[in-house]
Amino acid sequence: MVDKPKSAVGIKYQADNKQQAPQIIAKGFGELAEEIIALARENGVLVHEDEQLAGFLNTLDLGQEIPRELYIVIAELIAFSYVLQGKFPESWNNIHGKVDDRV
Repeated sequence: MVDKPKSAVGIKYQADNKQQAPQIIAKGFGELAEEIIALARENGVLVHEDEQLAGFLNTLDLGQEIPRELYIVIAELIAFSYVLQGKFPESWNNIHGKVDDRV
């Protein structure tokens, strides 16, 4: 059995432009995918591994916005990455008390 080559997709959300969806800024398979992942990690970018999501995003063109159907998935991943980094919106009040937001 031959393993499928690893794929990677980089997306970027322009927080200063609320009207735009995240865009595809990098994509590749095999060695290029490994380089994209290594470069992301070297620059402190959190990496989410999901073969199906990466496979779908790899069908999009560089510079293309993610489709509307993925807004919620990508928004949840971005929000979760902020929580992992200890970043919370000023208005967030942690009403459930499940996340320690003390820095």
